[in-house]
Amino acid sequence: MRRLAIELHVEAMSLYYHLRDKEALLDGVVETVIAEVGAAVTRPDTKGGGEDWRTRLRRQFLAARHVMLRHPWAPGLLGSRRTVPAVVLAYYDEIIGTLVGAGFSYRLAHRALHAFGSLPLGFAQEIFSPESAGGNMEDDAAEADLAATAENLPHLTAMVAAEIHDSTDPTLGWCDSQIEFEFTLDLLLDGLERLRG
Repeated sequence: MRRLAIELHVEAMSLYYHLRDKEALLDGVVETVIAEVGAAVTRPDTKGGGEDWRTRLRRQFLAARHVMLRHPWAPGLLGSRRTVPAVVLAYYDEIIGTLVGAGFSYRLAHRALHAFGSLPLGFAQEIFSPESAGGNMEDDAAEADLAATAENLPHLTAMVAAEIHDSTDPTLGWCDSQIEFEFTLDLLLDGLERLRG
C-alpha cells in the first residue's frame, strides 16, 4: 500500500478511504483483469453469424489466454484470492449458460468445469512446478537437471527433453505453452461434444 501511495503521490493512509485493505485492492485488480477478458471476448465476431458452443468457448478461453500473456502475474494473483470475486463467478456462470444453451445437462456442465480447470481463465495450472519449489527451468539448469535424473527416470527425462519450450513460445509457467493450452482445450471440447450426443 505504501508503494502504491508513492506511485499515486498520496499519503498511504488516504488509500484506506477507498479500500479497506490490501486484499480489497488485489480483489479489484482481479476484477479489472476479468473485465479485460470479458471485453476481449465480446468484441464483434468479424466472421459474422452465430457461433456454436465449441467455437464460442474456444474463442473465450483463447481471449483469456491473450490477456494473461499480457499480465503474466495474473494467474498467481487469481490463485491467491481467499474468496472468489463476484466477477469470476459471473464469468463461470456465462460458461455454464453457454453449455446448457447448447444442450448439456447441468451435471455434464459441472463436470466440464472440473475438466477445464483453469483453462477458462487463460492458463493451465500445473500440479507441480520446479520454479515454485526453488528450481530453475532456464536452459542450462534444465539440461543439468535432466542429465542428473536421466538414469533414474528415463521416460520422464526423455519427455521433458523433447518438450523444452522454444523461447518464442508464449508461456505462463514451465509447462504451459500455447500449443499445450490449445491441445488440451481442443481435446476437452471434442470429448464434450461426443458426450453431448
